[in-house]
Amino acid sequence: MTWRMPAEHGPHRRTWMAFPPEGSEITATPEATDEARTAWTAVAHAVAEFEPVTMVVDPADVGTARRTLSSAIDIVVAPLDDAWMRDIGPTFVHADDGSVAAVNWVFNGWGQQDWAAWDDDREIGRAVAAAAGIPVVESPLVNEGGGIQVDGAGTVILTDTVQLDPFRNPGLSKAEVEAELRRTIGIDTAIWLPRGLWRDSQRFGTRGHSDIVAALPAPGVVLVHDQRDGEHPDHALSLELMKQFANETTSAGKPFTVVPLPAPRTLRDAEGFVDYSYINHYVCNDAVILCGFDDPNDAEAAAVLAEVYPGRTIVTVDARPIFARGGGIHCITQNEPLPIPAGR
Repeated sequence: MTWRMPAEHGPHRRTWMAFPPEGSEITATPEATDEARTAWTAVAHAVAEFEPVTMVVDPADVGTARRTLSSAIDIVVAPLDDAWMRDIGPTFVHADDGSVAAVNWVFNGWGQQDWAAWDDDREIGRAVAAAAGIPVVESPLVNEGGGIQVDGAGTVILTDTVQLDPFRNPGLSKAEVEAELRRTIGIDTAIWLPRGLWRDSQRFGTRGHSDIVAALPAPGVVLVHDQRDGEHPDHALSLELMKQFANETTSAGKPFTVVPLPAPRTLRDAEGFVDYSYINHYVCNDAVILCGFDDPNDAEAAAVLAEVYPGRTIVTVDARPIFARGGGIHCITQNEPLPIPAGR
């Protein structure tokens, strides 16, 4: 049996999310809990306008979740440490026969971070697969969904600082990582980026997830985070990545069309330089859920995404409360694809 991870812009059966549990790193106070749940709920309701949404909820929070979420959101109950479904949940793939399976990566708190807990979160991949009624493809690779970006045609974007992190996969080589990704998600071309955004590399970051740096809206097209302000430490990375992608090729051996996606003009928050990024959008059925920052560049980002995702509605949701907790809209969502009908 072989598997391939489809592109996010393919048809979805549903979106999976996790309701922020009380007492997690992102819900340390009652005020922080309310803010996180309001932000996650806004994303869930935006996606639910276009496709079904299932929210995994910790047993202690079921009553609150039912009061907070609309009746359009389905609930699955399972213990949670945190709420970053892209990372703690499975990665969905198609099998040879078009059926859907779930790759269960090893999750260890983004490389055994001292602020993270993961005893419950490391079981969420199997719990989601069971609730979806699909088989599990077990993987020994420590990985998160936010650490891989694919085009559905065999190309994957990775970062040296995530898959080769000694606190994730000590001693593993690029060739060994690629071999496991070939087995589990069907890639044949891996593009390794040197690192991720500056803020994401600080204490409460992921050490460099690719889904905040670059995205593949179609085979042969890459969106790259374009930090235009030389004051920001990500300015140099943006220039480096533009140059790198200009010299990369797809799994078909074709050069990329590189599309710069502007960073917001906001450079700092109370903690320092931000990692605000429009790259961290989520593509669902007939729509793109865009991270909004009440920023002058929100409109330009929406225009770029409307061009690279033609025919989809662009819906902007305020992502600042999510980014304040270490991620964005893509980080809290996970797409389950529809099966491929026989004969296609």
